[in-house]
Amino acid sequence: MIGQDQEIFNILLETVSEAVVIVDENQNIMEINGVAETVFGYNKLDIKNKHLDILIPSNYHKKHDKHVKEFIELNTQRRMAKTTEVYGLTKSGEIIPVEIELNPFKIYDKTYVMALIKDISKQKKSEYDFMLRSKALESASNGILITDAQKPDNPIVYCNKAFTELTGYSREEVLNKNCRFLQGKDKEQEALYKLRNAIKIGESCLVTLRNYKKDGTLFWNDLYITPITNRRGIITNFIGIQNDVTERVRAEEERNHLATIFNESLNEIYVFDAHDLKFISVNRGAIENIGYSLEELKTMSPLDIKINIDKKVLRAKYIQPLLNKEKEKVEFETIHKRKDGTTYPVNVHLQLSYLKEKPVFMAIIADITEQKDYLNRLEKKVKERTEQLQIALSKEKELNDLKTKFLSLVSHEFKTPLSGISTSVMLLEKYKQEQEQDKRNKHLSIIKDKVHYLNNILNDFLSIERLEAGTVNYKFSHFNLSKVINEVVYNANMLLKEGQRINYPDNIDEMTMYQDERILELVLTNIVQNAVKYSNENSEIDIKITQVNGFTQIEVKDQGIGIPKKDLENIFTRYFRAENVLNMQGTGIGLNIAKTHTENLGGNISLTSKENKGTTVTLQIPTAHDN
Repeated sequence: MIGQDQEIFNILLETVSEAVVIVDENQNIMEINGVAETVFGYNKLDIKNKHLDILIPSNYHKKHDKHVKEFIELNTQRRMAKTTEVYGLTKSGEIIPVEIELNPFKIYDKTYVMALIKDISKQKKSEYDFMLRSKALESASNGILITDAQKPDNPIVYCNKAFTELTGYSREEVLNKNCRFLQGKDKEQEALYKLRNAIKIGESCLVTLRNYKKDGTLFWNDLYITPITNRRGIITNFIGIQNDVTERVRAEEERNHLATIFNESLNEIYVFDAHDLKFISVNRGAIENIGYSLEELKTMSPLDIKINIDKKVLRAKYIQPLLNKEKEKVEFETIHKRKDGTTYPVNVHLQLSYLKEKPVFMAIIADITEQKDYLNRLEKKVKERTEQLQIALSKEKELNDLKTKFLSLVSHEFKTPLSGISTSVMLLEKYKQEQEQDKRNKHLSIIKDKVHYLNNILNDFLSIERLEAGTVNYKFSHFNLSKVINEVVYNANMLLKEGQRINYPDNIDEMTMYQDERILELVLTNIVQNAVKYSNENSEIDIKITQVNGFTQIEVKDQGIGIPKKDLENIFTRYFRAENVLNMQGTGIGLNIAKTHTENLGGNISLTSKENKGTTVTLQIPTAHDN
């Protein structure tokens, strides 16, 4: 190949990121790129000038030679592997599926073909695995349904063919419904309470139910449900396996073949022999969490990964009651030990099953580390814990109280200014004489103030909506802090009561920040105007500012009415208003908005107060926002 040809080939090779092989019209390899070296395992110098057959499985040589000659004669671009399977041969002898795009070109009357080659081995394997799992679900003789635990009423999002055949309902009639429709009017079954409770607390459950087919026929149904959690431990779905009791033996055998369904579960699932207790199979979640390989686990038993249960206790307390059919399942907590020596608490759901008439045990393991950590933290904070239901009821009552206060608040805050506007409009109609202009101006001013107040309330509501929707766009710039303070104090001075005074902070002329100037002004305006609003006449409001270690601290201290101690913990809660200001205008939104903006800017806001002594609000925010 002449030097000019080589230079042109090098330019072509540098422009693509896929594997590139260039051959002449005799199918001799002229050039390959680095990606092709990686895909096929050859060094560029080893393969150059060799026939293309070196990269093609031998059984394709004859057919491929014919296709290439016809392709060169046509001299058109062509993509292969859309309707037929195309394979490549690596240096190690491995045959790999590929996609190829052929591009003919000429240089100095010589014909060449540039092949762009993509290794699709992983894609083919993923497609095959997905097809295999789908077929496994559809071919199962058990009725299988999957519900969405994150939607209201836990609707069915998948059911297989066996489910529709068993119940007589079509998939269209089943999807997006809660599975309770199968009980018809027979909803007072004792087993249903057990089932509902298991779903509520996110546990596995095995129950026997009276169900009804579409034609009204009664059939007894064993339903086993189990939660599926994501990597954060949140339950996303429930899988239900439905068995007709009249074919219990066959159904039990089939259920063991459904183990692949649980392979993707982040819960650990172990299957072990009922006699020697050796593990037969485990799912991916177990392998990833416990740290042992499948081969290592097959030489082990549950006793090798549990640190506080010996063989005698395991058999007597958990294994034997299942073998004797005294219990259908056993649930207990224990500690698992990983291969690296670390331990973690687990909840174990153990039940007896059969694999080709051989008794085995299936253990579904839930890592309850976060749950235990939460309980431990809760026990440190609270000396006496109440029942979980009492906590939920207390929270619900608190929420209802807040909603009631909010509705009362909105009603009052809108009704009062609207009433003032209505009265002023009515009086305006009476002042028709020119000499009564001052009176008209007075009421026009009242209307203007009331409309401005209502507009501020609506702006607060819109601010909340934008914050919740995440549509607030923060704009950062350099500015002098004194500019913001001047604007805040100027606006607050317009609201001062008789004898009130705002003490301007010292030594801030040289202080600068790189932040959202508008949002900082909004937050400080809310804090300072609250201090004015809730302070008495002839009182002072102090503003102090320091900049240390990359943070700007702004402290606003008043001598006002303060906040009752019992209300302090909720003072930043949206719509919450302290008990001692319920008769004063306000929405309970301002501090919540200020807190949210401050945290979005990387800072924090805190408040200390004593009733009838005053309140201090401290704002700490990065002096320069970190992009």
